[in-house]
Amino acid sequence: MHAYLKRVAVLVVGWAFIGLGIVGLFLPVLQGILFLLIGLVILSTEYVWAHHLLNKLRQRFPKTGRIMDEATAKGHRWMQRLFRHRGDN
Repeated sequence: MHAYLKRVAVLVVGWAFIGLGIVGLFLPVLQGILFLLIGLVILSTEYVWAHHLLNKLRQRFPKTGRIMDEATAKGHRWMQRLFRHRGDN
């Protein structure tokens, strides 16, 4: 049950960022490209097409790929600290 809820949360958050990114492409207040990239990084854990699209973006834009890799590593560390069990100190 826990794995199912985690998967649903990942999908909801990932698609929410994709939606914000699409809206952000038309509104000057939101950073559309940033939200699209965040959504793709999140969805790439569940969808192969998102993973392949990120790989293409990394090949086309290597500097952006490095920044995404660093942000992904920071996100993983943050999630580990956030969800670590109390007895795992």
